[in-house]
Amino acid sequence: MSDYQGLAISHAGHATRLKWHRLRRRLDDPLFSAAVMKDGFRLGASMELDLKVRADGGFVVLHDDVLEGETTGHGPVRNASAADLRKLQMKVGGEALTLSEDLADMLPTAHPHALLQFDMKDDLASIGERGLDHLTDHFRHLGQHVIVSASDLDLILAIKKRMPDLRRGIDPTDQLVDLLHGEGLSAVEKALIADITGPTEPETIYLAWPLLLDAASQGLDMIGICHDHGKIVDAWTYNLRDPAQGFSEGEWQEFRSLMALMPDQITTDEPLATEQAWADRTTAKG
Repeated sequence: MSDYQGLAISHAGHATRLKWHRLRRRLDDPLFSAAVMKDGFRLGASMELDLKVRADGGFVVLHDDVLEGETTGHGPVRNASAADLRKLQMKVGGEALTLSEDLADMLPTAHPHALLQFDMKDDLASIGERGLDHLTDHFRHLGQHVIVSASDLDLILAIKKRMPDLRRGIDPTDQLVDLLHGEGLSAVEKALIADITGPTEPETIYLAWPLLLDAASQGLDMIGICHDHGKIVDAWTYNLRDPAQGFSEGEWQEFRSLMALMPDQITTDEPLATEQAWADRTTAKG
């Protein structure tokens, strides 16, 4: 049994949270496990899940557009009602599917530090007013525990208008990678500042960790820019190639370089192993 909880690691007095990607503490955990989420709520973990819109305007915790990939069902997720989804199970692990109503019931019992990221996998046009009504009805008073992210900035703006107290995050990684390779550091810096100071008013900026290291190696501290504007940075998604063995020498060099940039959070499917591997490398042995 691990002595670690997979919550955070520290470097030079700076605490970096470990976010449980798709509700996983280890890569062999089943996707979106309600049991893992309950543990996270108890411990005060930072966690992430994906939400897909349903036929009735509510949401279900899934990633794919169709049910076949992750569940015992068939057909598009958006054509299924809550009643339809209640009859299904997750393919791996056999748990019942988690609906947005379940999340709203569970969140008020969470540890004060628990944070759940809703990564919205549909755009504003697909979610529509009925979906926005559902989110508002169920989550407008749960801003302490919820942060909403999406690739569709119009959706983030619509959520901001409905629920200004709900935390928001954006991920400009794809655009910034293209700019770094095509136009250089100055274009990346300009676009990043425009995004983080834009109308979505995000709290958290999600940036791929290879992009952060690539930019830093060329002299651009993207995390520092975000911090200068009062933003939190999540570096995603770092997974050890061999969790049981900890960091290889190459991984240690890249992870140590990432931590030197002071990210506020690292997304990982292996928070327990990452915390242990960090402790093994940084704690003096007797």
